Amino acid sequence: MGTKGKESVVENCALCGCQLNRGGKYAADTPEGRAHATEHHYVAERFFGRSANRRGTKRTPIFQTCPWGLEGRSDVYCYECHELVLHNPVLAPEDLAALAGLVLERGLDEPTKGDSHEKLAGRIKLFHEVIAAGLRNLGR
Repeated sequence: MGTKGKESVVENCALCGCQLNRGGKYAADTPEGRAHATEHHYVAERFFGRSANRRGTKRTPIFQTCPWGLEGRSDVYCYECHELVLHNPVLAPEDLAALAGLVLERGLDEPTKGDSHEKLAGRIKLFHEVIAAGLRNLGR
């Protein structure tokens, strides 16, 4: 049997645009490993009390509904963009001090933890707001 009716679909990373592959070793320090396809949720599943890593384990949701209307939505990225760029942003001490200042200014500080996740949700939304504002500013 041949591959009649089966066409090879070319996938590209949603961030850097590289051609993705689903073969080879994920995360290997080779062009194939670096370009390995991997899915990234726009809003982490754990924010809704779910975890793909710990199936069946429920946690208290941070958000009951997604503030951005993106729950469950994702895109495909290469290993490098997903794991190194998106999951490991570089935050210098002065960046974190400025963010902490905004947290305090908006009343999202939390000197002692209580049962509510309301302030955590506020900090997550604030961090998204900071990133969006920076991207708008740089795009001008």
